[in-house]
Amino acid sequence: MSAGHPWRPSGDGLLVDVRLTPKSSKDGIDGIDHLADGRCVLKARVRAVPEKGAANVALIKLVAKAVGLPKSAVDLESGSTSRIKTLRLSGDADRLSTALGEICSE
Repeated sequence: MSAGHPWRPSGDGLLVDVRLTPKSSKDGIDGIDHLADGRCVLKARVRAVPEKGAANVALIKLVAKAVGLPKSAVDLESGSTSRIKTLRLSGDADRLSTALGEICSE
């Protein structure tokens, strides 16, 4: 993973490290943040509560819509019960990387 981006190529797409804040007042992607251990993460927030996977489902919908993928092309790779999650985005890695870069620079 590069120092400036929380995503990296993997197989047929990208892996994206995300710090999710559930029970927010609105859904959104808030750019890139750095954790205390130096890792880079994509900051996201959703209105859904962290019960029965609702926040994870909301995160998948949010990221899929933001990068122009169907929900079926975004999977939760790890972190189902943690604030820090890894998502797998299936598709053209260069296009997805560009889309994420544009979202984070807004």
